[in-house]
Amino acid sequence: MDRRQFILGAGAATLAGGGLAGAWQVRHASASPLALKLQKARYFLTEDITENMVSLLPDAPPPVIRMRQGDLFSADVTNGLADYTSMHWHGIRVPNKMDGVPYLTQFPMAEEETYRYSFTPEDAGTYWYHPHCMTMEQMARGLTGIIIVEERDPPTVDADIAVNLRDFRLKSNGQFEDKLFTAKGAARGGTKGTVITANWQRKYLEEAPAGGLVRLRLVATDPTRIYKLVLAGAQGMIVALDGHPLSVKQPLPTEKNSLILSPGQRADIMLRMPDGEGQEVLVSTLLGYRQHGLVRLKGRGMTLKRDLRDLRPLHPNPLSEPDLKTAERHDLIFGWSPEGNGTRNGFCGSFGYTFWSINKTPWAGDAVQGTQPLVTMKLGRSYIFRLQNESPNQHPIHLHGLTFKVLSSNLGAVAPIWTDTVLLRKNEIVEIGLVADNPGDWAFHCHVIEHQKSGLAGFVRVV
Repeated sequence: MDRRQFILGAGAATLAGGGLAGAWQVRHASASPLALKLQKARYFLTEDITENMVSLLPDAPPPVIRMRQGDLFSADVTNGLADYTSMHWHGIRVPNKMDGVPYLTQFPMAEEETYRYSFTPEDAGTYWYHPHCMTMEQMARGLTGIIIVEERDPPTVDADIAVNLRDFRLKSNGQFEDKLFTAKGAARGGTKGTVITANWQRKYLEEAPAGGLVRLRLVATDPTRIYKLVLAGAQGMIVALDGHPLSVKQPLPTEKNSLILSPGQRADIMLRMPDGEGQEVLVSTLLGYRQHGLVRLKGRGMTLKRDLRDLRPLHPNPLSEPDLKTAERHDLIFGWSPEGNGTRNGFCGSFGYTFWSINKTPWAGDAVQGTQPLVTMKLGRSYIFRLQNESPNQHPIHLHGLTFKVLSSNLGAVAPIWTDTVLLRKNEIVEIGLVADNPGDWAFHCHVIEHQKSGLAGFVRVV
């Protein structure tokens, strides 16, 4: 069996759909729960089949899961692995017991156990899912997938293309390295992979109607890598970041003004395909000064002669605007910690090292009782967090269950975007504003997974 036969067989054996990307999409549109099962997989990440991957499909990437804004979503997630696991719905404001954080919101699932996740997504946009137990192992082996929450009145496009950006740490024979992460990497910027992929392919190709309008959803689900994206060959604009529409559209990223997506972040781009059949749009990431191609969008058929001005603006999501005049302020410092014996994580794994901390205290571990929240907030009140990075490394800081607005940075002007993940650069101080409108204990951590697992994690409480 050659590479092409393997890929087509893997997708077609599981889900029906038009084309390769269509075979990876599932839509929840009924009252019955969606059945999802974590399982081992194998795939042609290189010219050799990579064994011991993890997916929700047999021998195929984790599917794009489509929900609808305001409609109930339910999924029975079964653990088909020997390790414990749980599932987190990154960026979606879910009830606390649906958040998938072991010990904080649920007990982790053992082998062949099933947990029903059920929630109603309030916000339309692009999100993603991943395990929150045995996170380093399962994410590194592929278990990261895209979520699309469809608008009730979506803009009319000719193609809606979701791209899962991530790399894998492989040997020259296409198999996983013995050490998926290293202490040296964890103590610095993270351990990068060796094979960069888009939708599990090194150079992803998707066809779209020539002269048509495309909604391109780029999602950085990588455990470590920060992408510097550029786009060539099309007209268009960035219309949403991290799931939420922009009040002022941003131009397409170029080499001089690349789009930075750190682990956990997303971007929605509306673009117009070139008119000629076979003409291409190229999405690349910068590796130093070199462009590395990730995605090719190839024009198909006679031109549709669409106009970007035909697109209706995205409707804003129903978010609570913080009252900055009455907001209570809290400082959170992200920095080094003396090396210790590693966090104690119960059934969810331990990296074995402690390098990082929040407010000078490293995360003790998922199962450690008596751990106190970083901040306790009152339901409905407004807050400002001052996030200070005291290290020379970058940290994408992710807050579960709540959405915040970026207010300021000591390194220059910022766009006041709504988000759940903000990248703290070297020695940067960022202020964010939020309303504590979702009760519960919410994880708050760096999304470089090695940093999270070596101390840079905690939680906030809303009561």
